[in-house]
Amino acid sequence: MSRSFTKRAMALAATLCIALTPVSPAFANSEDFATRTPIKHVVVIFQENRSFDHYFGTYPHAKANNNGTKFFGGAKEDTPRVNNLESAGLLTNNPNKVNPFRIDRSTPNSCDEDHNYGAEQAAFHGGLMDMFVEQTGCADPVLGPNSVMGYFDGNTVTGLWNYAQHFAISDNFFGTTFGPSTPGLLNLVAGTTFEGTITNGLSAKGNIAGGASSGAVIGDPDPGGDTCSNPTRTQITMSGQNVGDLLNKAGVTWGSFMGGFANCKAVSTGTTGLTTGDYIPHHAFFQYWQSTLNAKHTPRTSVALIGNAGDAANHEYDINDFWDAVKAHNLPAVSFLKARAIQDGHPGYSDPLDEQQFLVNTINALQKTEEWKETAVIITYDDSDGWYDHVMGPIVNQSNVSDDQLVGSGNCGTPKPVDAAGNIQNGRCGYGPRLPLVVISPYARQNYVDHRVTDFSSILRFIEDNWNLGRIGNGSMDAVAGRLDGLFDFDARQVHKLFLDPATGQILDSPTE
Repeated sequence: MSRSFTKRAMALAATLCIALTPVSPAFANSEDFATRTPIKHVVVIFQENRSFDHYFGTYPHAKANNNGTKFFGGAKEDTPRVNNLESAGLLTNNPNKVNPFRIDRSTPNSCDEDHNYGAEQAAFHGGLMDMFVEQTGCADPVLGPNSVMGYFDGNTVTGLWNYAQHFAISDNFFGTTFGPSTPGLLNLVAGTTFEGTITNGLSAKGNIAGGASSGAVIGDPDPGGDTCSNPTRTQITMSGQNVGDLLNKAGVTWGSFMGGFANCKAVSTGTTGLTTGDYIPHHAFFQYWQSTLNAKHTPRTSVALIGNAGDAANHEYDINDFWDAVKAHNLPAVSFLKARAIQDGHPGYSDPLDEQQFLVNTINALQKTEEWKETAVIITYDDSDGWYDHVMGPIVNQSNVSDDQLVGSGNCGTPKPVDAAGNIQNGRCGYGPRLPLVVISPYARQNYVDHRVTDFSSILRFIEDNWNLGRIGNGSMDAVAGRLDGLFDFDARQVHKLFLDPATGQILDSPTE
């Protein structure tokens, strides 16, 4: 054997040894994932219980508060037309028992309206939209028995109106089905409320369609297996998969970040004096699936592992972990945010002013990060709380269980098979109520109103398409969801930012890069 051949063989062997030597796995970097759009980070902020007209009913025209104060600076001249109470002529000629009325900024707190699956349908009255007082209203001690017809304007929800003026909103975005919080979050992350199964033997009525032990979720049962779930409430687990499962299969980083997750007994008091517990189990996005459950609320292994597979928290974190990840430049590709309950906007225990604190502080902080140039924030609401809205969306899912009330008792149309085998998934009547949708991003269109029909599963579809994840399957509405692309201009990244005062929602600065 020649000396030169021996040298070449030794060199080759050395190369092979280097190539085959085990290497510690690197943490996934969000910027490394191939995306369909320039967006590398999606942050979904899921707030609570407001209809579109309840927050944008007179947008962009606001009246001074009772004490004469004004916080909204006024509409830009080129603000597009919005389908709301004002433009529809329904402020003074309304088909309901009373006309809509403005709620002053001095009265941000209100009772929790009836937003049950059947009650919301009955309020719609087959599309007449005229039974809200009778079907979903609550008797507020200040606003009175017709409180459900109340709305806020830009001198209370100032921050949201300013975001609408400088970024993009939709006036045709709907809950995927009727009903309260849990159906909303299930539709957001899986595009379906089917199939939930009761795990603790408690009442199915009002929780599972038709009072069955398993089927479509129509109420607010707690997640089975969550150590913080209330043992006196019905608990369920979900079958099938959610978007977290799809992200895991693709190796894309993601996380669910909830206020109070680290200490589910913590309590907070808001700026208006309301006090409530931070963590609400039936708002916990991914705790309903065994694959994405963090049963004991186990904390993260490390900041570096947040969003990655293998972390002890299994992608389920406290809201404070989100900010630790942001500071470490470890923002996951996809993040779902839920405020502490005091700041989630839910009537009865939160309000628009405390909600504004959370939204504005979150957006202000994200805009200061290096990652902002590739980030999209999507703000929406899990249900309408039963608040009056004048628009009925298309009924893309029919249902005829006893809980349905859209066009009569047990009637929301005849359900269609979801697969070739002829299987139906009853109890998914929808689309449900119209809800606010705000998109804030360097790529969001400015002062833009999108009129395309979209729903919760449109957010799911945007995530699926952006990272090429595929579809959920099993009847998920992601397969037919309208796309959110119309709210963006991916060819021309905008250069502006918008910093607001969290207390007033007023503009502090709108710098250019």
